[in-house]
Amino acid sequence: MKLLYLLFGLVTLFAQAQENFVQINGSTNVNKFQCVNNKFKAEAGVYSFTERSLPNIILKVNEFDCGNKMMTKDFQKILNSEKYPNLIVKFINFTKTQKNYIAVVEVKMMNQSKRYNVEFEIENNKLIGRKNVKFSDFNITPPKKMGGMIVVKDDLDLILSLTTKI
Repeated sequence: MKLLYLLFGLVTLFAQAQENFVQINGSTNVNKFQCVNNKFKAEAGVYSFTERSLPNIILKVNEFDCGNKMMTKDFQKILNSEKYPNLIVKFINFTKTQKNYIAVVEVKMMNQSKRYNVEFEIENNKLIGRKNVKFSDFNITPPKKMGGMIVVKDDLDLILSLTTKI
């Protein structure tokens, strides 16, 4: 029985290690939130970063999970998922630096596009990048709840984690 648990644990660990995700972290004046989409995969199993082939990742807004049904529903409503079902992350340029990688990434949300320079590092065959973005970058007014008593802050942390072979 112990062997079965060990095997299950290793399979779970391996599956998590191979998982791609986009995470959006934000906060309000009273709490923090984290919304994750890990429902996407590269066609070849891993993302390739060559001059001729840079990823164009299409995320379904309805596949983001904020860990709480009400928050998930609010997040999808803020991003108007019925009218704009996709959030797109397109790599425009990808360059190796001495230590890491720098990419020009275009994020398209609610028909608004914004380009960012994002620094990436490799950790366990995963390309991980972090960038501070704002709701207002996409002409989104951060929402208020409970008659303005709870205010969502404009600042967001965008984290990309992609299984890769560089």
